[in-house]
Amino acid sequence: MFWQESESESPPQVPADVIDVMFPLQACKSLPVDHAHALSTALIGAVSWLAEEPRAAIHTIHVAGSQNGWERPAHGREQQLLPSRRTKLGIRIPRARLDDLKVALEGRRLEIGASGLTLGPGKERPLSTERTLFARYVVADADEDEERFLRRIADELAQRGIQIRKAVCGKTVSLSTPTGPLPTRSLMLAELSLEEAIALQRQGIGTHQTMGCGIFLPHKGIEAVAKAAR
Repeated sequence: MFWQESESESPPQVPADVIDVMFPLQACKSLPVDHAHALSTALIGAVSWLAEEPRAAIHTIHVAGSQNGWERPAHGREQQLLPSRRTKLGIRIPRARLDDLKVALEGRRLEIGASGLTLGPGKERPLSTERTLFARYVVADADEDEERFLRRIADELAQRGIQIRKAVCGKTVSLSTPTGPLPTRSLMLAELSLEEAIALQRQGIGTHQTMGCGIFLPHKGIEAVAKAAR
């Protein structure tokens, strides 16, 4: 008899040079739903190198769609989010900047429009090995329909060696800025290779990443996003 045990597969390795740093929110009763620009301005005011670091990105603050009977309101500066004790602020940076970021932000009070929050101790979180990724906001052209948006994204990613196999984009959402609304669309990409998924998380796509645009997160799957996009 010939019997050879198969080698156990080692878990995929994720490069550790780029990480997310998650800060719990303290003393934060509410935030505007449309807070991307105000949050970016406050953080760059506290940590100036965030505006200059090419691999820095600031996640917008997100809360569950419903909690204790509360439903997340529609997008807008007048609408308010209600953060819970589990709500966190995420900032994606090169690992080499970790200590600098924590020193600058831990215990820091930030004013976000008429709201405020204090940041707790930051904890690092590695990038994901999931191969379905979702970006809540990707900058779009003002007159760009869904087909043109996806074609442009596909062309841009192809130049980086990333092939789109399955993609779903959402309706246009405008983020408020002092110079006028910034049009964006959500974007989900599925059936990526591990290398493609890591590259997208490390580099993102498009501009305004310190306003939460073009930042990819792991997602539960294409079916849920496709249903939500209808």
